[in-house]
Amino acid sequence: MKEHRAVLILGDLVLVNVAVLLALGVWALRGDKDFGVAFLLSQSYWFILLSALWVVFASLNGLYDVVALGDLRSTSAALLRTVVWVVAGYFAIYFWSPPNSLPRLVVFYQGAATILFVLIWRALYSSSLNHAPFRRRAIILGAGKAGRTIAATIQEHLNTHYQLLGFIDDDPQKLCAEIDGLTVLGNHKQLLRIACDMGVNEVVLAVTRDLPGDVFRTLLDVQEQGIEIVPMPVLYEQITGRVPVEHIGESWYVALPLGHASTGSFYPIIKRMLDLIVAAIGVVIFGILLPFIALAVRLDSPGPVFYGQERVGKGGRVFKVHKLRTMVADAERYGKAVWAQHNDPRVTRVGRLLRKARIDEWPQFVNILKGEMSAVGPRPERPEFVAQLEKLVPFYRLRHAVKPGMAGWAVVNFDYVDSIESARVRVEYDLYYIKHQTLWLDIVILFRMVGQVFALKGR
Repeated sequence: MKEHRAVLILGDLVLVNVAVLLALGVWALRGDKDFGVAFLLSQSYWFILLSALWVVFASLNGLYDVVALGDLRSTSAALLRTVVWVVAGYFAIYFWSPPNSLPRLVVFYQGAATILFVLIWRALYSSSLNHAPFRRRAIILGAGKAGRTIAATIQEHLNTHYQLLGFIDDDPQKLCAEIDGLTVLGNHKQLLRIACDMGVNEVVLAVTRDLPGDVFRTLLDVQEQGIEIVPMPVLYEQITGRVPVEHIGESWYVALPLGHASTGSFYPIIKRMLDLIVAAIGVVIFGILLPFIALAVRLDSPGPVFYGQERVGKGGRVFKVHKLRTMVADAERYGKAVWAQHNDPRVTRVGRLLRKARIDEWPQFVNILKGEMSAVGPRPERPEFVAQLEKLVPFYRLRHAVKPGMAGWAVVNFDYVDSIESARVRVEYDLYYIKHQTLWLDIVILFRMVGQVFALKGR
């Protein structure tokens, strides 16, 4: 998938610069300028500026998400968002530049041309992936639950990238059987011959137990032929952005976030600086809006404006968070913790709006300033739920390896938790974040969180 992403970026950059060239040509023609080498050299910064803005905002908006490449609608939406942000970024630069130092129309010409060029390019690239030479021919070793899960995931999200040929499994009862539309082609002793005969590019290892010595040697023989061996948890992560906690098995050391960035020395310092900047800005904005919000909350429903709850933070330490009240007073009148449900009848009218804009969580900027939370991290859960989920969801406690956050990978990719199953999915997202956390990923999450706030996608 890295190769696909590199091709997309390279193709986009070529077309972005073609669009810049075209925009400069239109600008020169309308301004009676001599469109020649000297003119282009004098305007060369346009190629650098707009290319840089494009790559940054395209990445932030998911335009290089290879999984979404097969969906032209998702690509078009990400493309439009990217152009809007590029134009906005340009005008921010324009505003701070000396008067008349930058033209206003070039970026509009370039944006219009870029949308057309990139959309055509993505459509052509996406359609080409459906042809056999561009699809990876893969076999899944293991037809158990893990194998079926990765097969279904590939067919749902990466069907344009992969051609699944079947399973390999040592269970004689499964031989030649059809499982979820794929045939069990043979056992591990036949893997090398089958892989060579069928022109396989990749073997997905979906075995959750320790590999017997003869299976391991067979995989070495296969890899010796230039065929890639990919563990199921690794491929599942790349496709979904989640760690498959139910399918890690005895390969836990491959999939779990054991040496994450927060254990280092440099990243925690930079992350804390980012936290303080985000929290300081948030507190100022919240302070300005608070009188109006408080009045709306009190007029809509009797009761306090704020309420506090205990949550579990880093290292399992319990701390108190404050939120704006969005439910009727005494929503948990019997003192029993209850998950909020979709269209929960306890939510007030003003509370529903506050939740959609996620404004109800803004008091937690204070928790960030105090160092109890981070701007980005797993959402902190209530102790009552933690005690329950630790028994039911594998590796749940690893969420507490880092500070909880207001925004998170699970928050921008998944809905609220209202059941054990949804809690498991959120843990998978959280473990992926802990394992892959970087300053860039934090920025991506914050950017997408801001987009969700303006789009009122909270619940």
